[in-house]
Amino acid sequence: MSRTLDTLKLGAAAILTSVALFASTAFAAEEKGATPNEMARFLAGLPATDGSTMAAYNKHPSWAGHARAMDATWRSLQQRQLPRIAAFSKANLAIRQPTTFYMFSGPDFLYANAFFPGSKTYVMSGLEPVGRLPESKVVNARNVGGLLGHLQSSISAITRVSFFLTKQMSYQLRATQFNGTLPILYTFLARADKTITDVSFLTVDADGKEKESDGTPQAGVPNGVKIKFKGAEGEEQTLYYFSTDVSNGGVKNSGFLKFCEGLGTGDAFVKSASYLMHSDNFSSVREFLLANTATILQDDTGIPVRFFKREDWDLRPYGRYLGPIPLFGGRYQRDLAELFRKGSATAIDFGVGYRWLPNESNLMIAAKQQKKAEK
Repeated sequence: MSRTLDTLKLGAAAILTSVALFASTAFAAEEKGATPNEMARFLAGLPATDGSTMAAYNKHPSWAGHARAMDATWRSLQQRQLPRIAAFSKANLAIRQPTTFYMFSGPDFLYANAFFPGSKTYVMSGLEPVGRLPESKVVNARNVGGLLGHLQSSISAITRVSFFLTKQMSYQLRATQFNGTLPILYTFLARADKTITDVSFLTVDADGKEKESDGTPQAGVPNGVKIKFKGAEGEEQTLYYFSTDVSNGGVKNSGFLKFCEGLGTGDAFVKSASYLMHSDNFSSVREFLLANTATILQDDTGIPVRFFKREDWDLRPYGRYLGPIPLFGGRYQRDLAELFRKGSATAIDFGVGYRWLPNESNLMIAAKQQKKAEK
């Protein structure tokens, strides 16, 4: 009996020592402060690099479970999505501009990078808040499971069906200390094998000039974050995400489109955009994309076909156009259906957009005629 008690005491002491060691190491991480790249790997479920202040959490059961779940999610994406999109991009988007504009994106760097890898600059925008920097000081042994579980919920829709569920995301991006789009952007960057080198908050003035910010949201201006990072090849890249209203009233005096215009001719990506550019209330952003891009890749929720002047644009359809889902039933485009019928649409072997099943998805590449692109 005494040996059993001794064994139990020794076991309990070992557990307490382990907990104390974890707590002290985690406290040291908090005191030192993790870098953005260290936090990105932590959130993405990737092992901490040597010397990382987040290394202690690699031994925490909640983080280990999170890592397994994230690995499973990315294995699924690798099996059914990402390599197929990479092949599509290589075959059909070989000529690219340095900048990719992705309006109505929310924090979807996952698909921006999949279709337009290697862009020097990404400009993404949505109504979703930027949020606070994910910092190690808010993480501890008690709340780590909840924080990471919430992140998994936040990305579950886009990793399954290729788009965020707006109402669900609106709640999730405000629900914990890791709020806003930044935790999701960090996760997608880390899982894309990017190394974050710098993160800063900014706004733009009415003339489109960048202005430093402390991250506190300001009314009436685009509230943004600028993330600098490097890929596996070591090339420097920049991601801008702006929380801003891109309706006509929203962009009239905000300077956002002037900022974008200052980056020069780019390419554009539009997906799962609620058909907003079908409305005259979003004519300004629609006209900006038509005037300032060389190539637009979009599903049927993007710019209606009737706005592409045939003497200016070469339109190439991919997949199948079955019309909108019932929620947007009034947005059927007869001229787009005709393009798919007459244009010998090329099949795609992945799903994207609201009709996310592979045999139901549609894409269109609008390439500006060379003489128009050079003007």
